[in-house]
Amino acid sequence: MFKRREFIKSLGLTSVGWLGMGDAVLAGIQKELPLKGFSTVFSPIRVRGRVASAGKGLPGVAVSDGRVVVQTNSSGEFEMISGNDRDFVFVSLPAGFEIAKQANGSASFFQKIDGTKADQNLYFDLKKAGNSDGNHHFLLLSDTQIQDDYDAGQLLSVAAPDVQKTIASLNDPNLFGIGCGDLVYDRLELFKEYNQSVQMYDTPFFQVMGNHDLDFGGRSDSTTTGTFKSHFGPTYYSWNRGEVHYVVLDDVFYLGNPGPGTKYIGHIPEEQMAWLEQDLALVEKGKTIVVSLHIPTYTGAVTRYPDRDTLGGTVSNREHLYRMLEGYDAHLLSGHTHFNDNMINGHVYEHCHGTVCGAWWSGPICYDGTPNGYAVYEAKGSELRWKYKGTGLDINAQFRVYPAGYHKDFPDQMSLNCWNYDPAWEISWFENGIKKGSPEKRVAFDPWSVELHTGPTLPSRRSWVEPQLNDHMFFFKPESKDNLVVEAKDRFGNVYTKKVG
Repeated sequence: MFKRREFIKSLGLTSVGWLGMGDAVLAGIQKELPLKGFSTVFSPIRVRGRVASAGKGLPGVAVSDGRVVVQTNSSGEFEMISGNDRDFVFVSLPAGFEIAKQANGSASFFQKIDGTKADQNLYFDLKKAGNSDGNHHFLLLSDTQIQDDYDAGQLLSVAAPDVQKTIASLNDPNLFGIGCGDLVYDRLELFKEYNQSVQMYDTPFFQVMGNHDLDFGGRSDSTTTGTFKSHFGPTYYSWNRGEVHYVVLDDVFYLGNPGPGTKYIGHIPEEQMAWLEQDLALVEKGKTIVVSLHIPTYTGAVTRYPDRDTLGGTVSNREHLYRMLEGYDAHLLSGHTHFNDNMINGHVYEHCHGTVCGAWWSGPICYDGTPNGYAVYEAKGSELRWKYKGTGLDINAQFRVYPAGYHKDFPDQMSLNCWNYDPAWEISWFENGIKKGSPEKRVAFDPWSVELHTGPTLPSRRSWVEPQLNDHMFFFKPESKDNLVVEAKDRFGNVYTKKVG
């Protein structure tokens, strides 16, 4: 007799263990499943299938139901024991193949599991890319966060056209996008308008679950993803493009509070950790891995505001994720905070992005002074490069300079906000062509944000927004304002200059 304890223990095994079970054992599992004290327990489903292109099977492709990961054999065939508690089977799209789109514009890489059938077949037909994807671009759009008709109008008439222009300028057939969570602001019916924006881009977008994209009111985190999945598919998955392996995780853990509000923490559940462990086991060490999640694993706000609760703003079990990423060139891409932060922690570079909606569609900047906007990434082989693109700004606009007297905390100095700064940047000022020095970096407010956001009545649309300290303000006191030029050189050698006097 197949023991209940053995069955439960076997859930942690890869599908190699599953596939050794015959039909008689499966029937025994189904008979044993109704465990005392459990109102609902899943039934096993055998899923067989094939991944092919132009009729030819593709070997070595990773296929998963979010619990187990298997690889296709030499004929492109796969088999796994899934269950009626699983929603999808998805492929980790191999490099060199097109990313198909759903009708709503988001990426198509999955098929639904029919929970009523104990045995089913799925077929994935991939199309070979017409161009090498060794070099490619992607856009990272975080927190479009539309809550009403005004917000949706701003997204569709201001932000989306800017994204369209950027896509046209890149002219890259291998381009894709990532919507990094908080696609809407608790109004899930506005996924319709969000999808309209994605359709405008005519490029496949992978979507990330945000804390404002949840179904609220349920008793646990497991009840929160139904609407999101109905539009976009799985909440965690992976794919490949060129030499880069991409992963999306769902790190928003809902606490199931019955009252008003949206209580959550940043946490990656064990199910996802176990899946990611299997996924990464198929990825060669030394590769570049890009992980997108909504809540950043860590930000500079922890030290800027040491008395604040960080459970909803960072990932509580991040160190375990970092350990899983050892041996890789790892980049974590996040949003959520409505400020721009670059954190380097050993082998992990975390990019916490400014938002498309800025300070919740209340004006032109986030509350740290970062322009409303999004990130543009370029992969050249395994090397990743990036810039932040302000909506309505030239992509080479990478900092803003303020005159002396404008920053009330340092009135005798000029100030500048270089929002995408990291320690590899070099910032200098020149007077009459002579380099005079490097501005001093200080934790400070952006003075324009202070002007736009301070007080109980500002900004008018979101009066609760207040300016926030950031780690990318710089201060200097020139000897002369004649032919005064500020220069910023990023980590890739790109030089941005601005004449300010």
